[in-house]
Amino acid sequence: MSDVTTTDLYEVTMAMSYLQEDMRAPATFGLFVRNLPPGRGFLVAAGLEPALDFLADYRVEREDIKAFAAALHRPVRDLEALLGLAFEGEVRAVPEGHAVFAGEPLLEVTAPLPQAQLVETYLLNQVCHQTTVASKAARSVLAAAGRSVVDFSLRRAHGPWAGHQAARLGALVGFAGTSNVAAATALDFPASGTMAHSYIEAFPGEEEAFEAFARAHPGPVTFLVDTYDTEEGVRTAARVLNGLRRGPGCAIRLDSGDLGALARRARTVLDSAGLDDVRIVASGGLDEYGVDRLVRAGAPIDVYAVGTRVGVAADAPYLDAAYKLVEYEGRPVMKLSSAKVTAPGRKQVFRRAGRPDVIALYGEDPPESARPLLRTVMRGGRRTGPPDRWQDARERFREDIAALPATARRINDPEPVAPVRSRALAELTATVRAGIEARIRRERRVAPSGPATSRAPAPTRAPGP
Repeated sequence: MSDVTTTDLYEVTMAMSYLQEDMRAPATFGLFVRNLPPGRGFLVAAGLEPALDFLADYRVEREDIKAFAAALHRPVRDLEALLGLAFEGEVRAVPEGHAVFAGEPLLEVTAPLPQAQLVETYLLNQVCHQTTVASKAARSVLAAAGRSVVDFSLRRAHGPWAGHQAARLGALVGFAGTSNVAAATALDFPASGTMAHSYIEAFPGEEEAFEAFARAHPGPVTFLVDTYDTEEGVRTAARVLNGLRRGPGCAIRLDSGDLGALARRARTVLDSAGLDDVRIVASGGLDEYGVDRLVRAGAPIDVYAVGTRVGVAADAPYLDAAYKLVEYEGRPVMKLSSAKVTAPGRKQVFRRAGRPDVIALYGEDPPESARPLLRTVMRGGRRTGPPDRWQDARERFREDIAALPATARRINDPEPVAPVRSRALAELTATVRAGIEARIRRERRVAPSGPATSRAPAPTRAPGP
C-alpha cells in the first residue's frame, strides 16, 4: 500500500475540488494539541523525522489515483488532475525531543493548498502516535530517578512498525536499551534481553537451566528467578553465578509478585553470597506509576524493564490534536466552533528560561532572553539539512526536562505550564474574529426569509414505546 493512499478519503475529495476551482495559492496549516491528556504535565515532540521522510518522497502516481478512483467509485479519468502532484512546500517545526505544551504548533506546513491538504492525515498519524509514546516513555525515565530503563514493548505493540517506533522513542528520551533486535540494529542502540519462563520450564530444574544458559552465553548473564519460588530461585542463581568466571554486568530478573519486597529479599541473598555487584532487574506490567512507587519505597532495583503500558501509552493512548488552516493567500483565517476555536496566522513559539512559553506570530521579535522553537526544516519539498539523529533529540530532551518546573515533572498530579499569547497574536485573533462575526451578521440580514407557509400542527404522540 502506498503512503500516498494512507489518508482519509475526504483529503482526496477536498484536493480535487481545490484543483477544479484553481485554488492553488499558498496555505498554511498548523498542527497542535488542544489539551494535554489527563496526568501529563508536558509532552515530548516526536514523529517529525518520519514525517519529513514522507513529505520528501510524496508524489501521486497512477496506482494511487486508481486506488482513489476505486474508493470514490468514479472513473480514473476523473482523478487525473492529481497525477504527478508532489509536495513542494515549506515545513517549520519543533525538533524532536523538545518539551511542548497545549496550544503550541508542533509544526506548520506552507504549500499550495491541495498539497498541504493531502498530507494532513499522515502527518497527524506520525506526530500524534509518536509524541504520545515519547511522552509516556519520558515519564518512565523521570520516575526511575537515574536508574536504567529498557524497552520490552515489541510483543504487545500495535504492530511491528509501532514497536520499532517505541524503541526509537525510548532511545530518544533516555532509555538504556531495547529488546527489539531490528530497532537496536537500525538505531545502533544497545539490545537487551534475558530469558523466558518457558526456558526454565524446559529443564529439569532452575539450576540446570541457569548453568546451560551460562554455557551458551559466556558474557554477562541475567537469570529469571521467579518461575517457581522466587527466593529459592535467587539462591539458585547465586550459587550458579558464584561458580562462573563472570565479568561485570550479571543480573537477576523479577517479573511478578510484590516486586519491592522480593527485590529487598533478593538483595539480601545476593549480598550475603558476596554478589553485591549483581544487579536486580524488574519487569511485569510496569510503567511510570509502578516505577515511581518502587523508587519512592526504596526498592533496591537497578533496572526497570517497561513494556506494554508504555509502548501503547496505556493511560493516555491518544492526543486531542488538530491540523488546521491558519492562513490562505496571505489572509489569516480561524475557526470559531464552540470549544474548538483556533488562532489565525503563521506562528512562532518562544521559550523563556523559568517562564511560560510565548506563542507569537511568525516574524515577531523574540522576547528578551527567549529562543524560537520552530525551525525551518523543509523548503521547496526538500530538507534544509541532514536528518536529525535520535542522539541529538535525546540531548534536547535532557536540557528541556531539566529546565521544567518540578510540578510539571511530577508523576502524580502534574501541573502543566500554560503558554501565553503575544499581544500581536491576541490582537490579530480579535480582529479576524470580529471580521467573521460581522460577515455572519450581514449574511443573516440579507438572507431571504422565504414565503410563509401554513402548516397543520404535528400530531401529538402518546408516551410509551
